[in-house]
Amino acid sequence: MVDPQTRQIFANEPDTAGILQPYGSIFSGILPDDVNISNTAKEWSGNKWAMVMLPLSQNKYERIDLLAHELFHRAQPALGLSFNIVENNHLNEKNGRIYLRLELEALKKAMQSLSEEETHRHLTNALTFRKHRNALFPDTYITENIWELHEGLASFTGLIISGMSTQFTNHINAFFTIPTFVWSFANVTTPVYGYLLYRKNRNWNKEITRTTNLTDFFIEAFAINIPTNVEETVRNISDNYNGKIIIQEETAREEENRRRTAEYKRKFIEQPHLVLRFQQMNISFDPRNLFPLGDKGTVYPNIRVVDLWGILTVEGGGALRSPFWDRITVTSPIRTENNIVIGDGWTLELADEYIIERDEASGNYRLTRR
Repeated sequence: MVDPQTRQIFANEPDTAGILQPYGSIFSGILPDDVNISNTAKEWSGNKWAMVMLPLSQNKYERIDLLAHELFHRAQPALGLSFNIVENNHLNEKNGRIYLRLELEALKKAMQSLSEEETHRHLTNALTFRKHRNALFPDTYITENIWELHEGLASFTGLIISGMSTQFTNHINAFFTIPTFVWSFANVTTPVYGYLLYRKNRNWNKEITRTTNLTDFFIEAFAINIPTNVEETVRNISDNYNGKIIIQEETAREEENRRRTAEYKRKFIEQPHLVLRFQQMNISFDPRNLFPLGDKGTVYPNIRVVDLWGILTVEGGGALRSPFWDRITVTSPIRTENNIVIGDGWTLELADEYIIERDEASGNYRLTRR
């Protein structure tokens, strides 16, 4: 556990480099500046760790949920459930969001149902909305599935171990309030399907492998018959799940998305900017507020990047990460103080052998070695 302000670590075992020293019955030390802090699983100082940021929640169940979630991530490689990062940017688009919200509204009703028949009907409708969404965005069933295996199973594990499974409706309602669904959808979809199946089969998750298609797995496990004409069925059932309101809200959001897209393209592409190419990158960020920018990459309002060239800290100004994960772009530098480069909402602490130069032809800035 790490205090982001002081970088003090509290751990249950020592590290191989001797940074962690005995501290009562546990171990403590100071995390080096070149290590990012986040709720994650991380290789550091000779060990694989579950890292959790302090302070922990005052709520016992939320504490256990977080700890179990990150410990599951630590265990994933041994379970054969490690995956490369994938993006589901279609869930920031109007129709992607509409049919995810409809799926989740149906899952809420399935959770609240008082009979097996009613639960089955809402589950059928939820998976029908999912099938329609994936049909609208070809191949996204693959990327959604990868993230549900990676993040969804961790969320299911945390919620079951903590005993927070009765809070699923609240979790879904809270999920609807976050700015983007791209990175967080699996934190609600897999746990709800998983909990409903857990009531029938407590060991269902032990049947999962890295090649499992969770959509097909749940369809078979719940004995769901997806309608032949999915598109027509979706039209007929949407109003049972706040369809009109959801469509109105997402249409309005789409207009705001267009405005933000144009603003970010001006800021990071059309106007002079600084490009930092990744070499040995390590990043930490808030997955709840990212903004996909189509084939240009993803905008991070807040991010911390550690690389051979130094440490980039973005706090509110935003940065554009390329779709190929090979570089990150920020606005033009405003001033330099020794080895600290300062821009609008960002700072860059340069390693000694690197400098920032301006390309006179383009007006952009670039990173070079001395």
